[in-house]
Amino acid sequence: MKKIAPSILSADGSKLGTEIAAVEAAGADMIHIDVMDGHFVPNLTLGPGLIASLRKTTRLPFDVHLMIENPERYIEAFAKAGCDRITVHVEATVHLHRTIAMIREHGVRPGVSLNPATPLIQVEPILPDIDLLLIMTVNPGFGGQKFIGGMLPKVMRAKELISIIAPEVLLEVDGGVTLKNIRSIADAGADILVAGASIFESSNYAETIQAMQTLLTAPTLVT
Repeated sequence: MKKIAPSILSADGSKLGTEIAAVEAAGADMIHIDVMDGHFVPNLTLGPGLIASLRKTTRLPFDVHLMIENPERYIEAFAKAGCDRITVHVEATVHLHRTIAMIREHGVRPGVSLNPATPLIQVEPILPDIDLLLIMTVNPGFGGQKFIGGMLPKVMRAKELISIIAPEVLLEVDGGVTLKNIRSIADAGADILVAGASIFESSNYAETIQAMQTLLTAPTLVT
């Protein structure tokens, strides 16, 4: 079953607890949390202390995406903050296998992410060791960007690679997911759809998430 993960990068930062509660009530499957260090990407966001505080506001899983250099330095802190999944970038750490092992040793499910220009071959050796592969469909750093159309074939190839090497690995897509393209992204193979601006900039979170869920569960049209 396809899952929707609202990204609080696009939520109202002055009331994150309320925003999380709102999308939980609206039917979200998990909360996607982007962590940025101002080095790996040109933006700064929240750290483990705030995540620990937000952990008290919801029972939904925390899907945490570390867009930071040398993430291995902070795995323990984020694990203790209450993250259910920690995803790191293949481009951000020299010893990817070691970092993935560290995440799992702390009782957290590990994931690996790829920037749009990074080829899939970079993650092929690590697939059997992770729980999730995240394909970025915008250049990371800021919310509200448009989906890069050329990424759809990459999503399809990623799903094919997963099915051959590690069928249990989930495929997540993050960047520019909207009501207009969510079905085509899901049909390309995405299991988890991260949506930020399309949810948090809508006038009614429940209606938007319900519309997304309807699109994801609608039968495929035969042409």
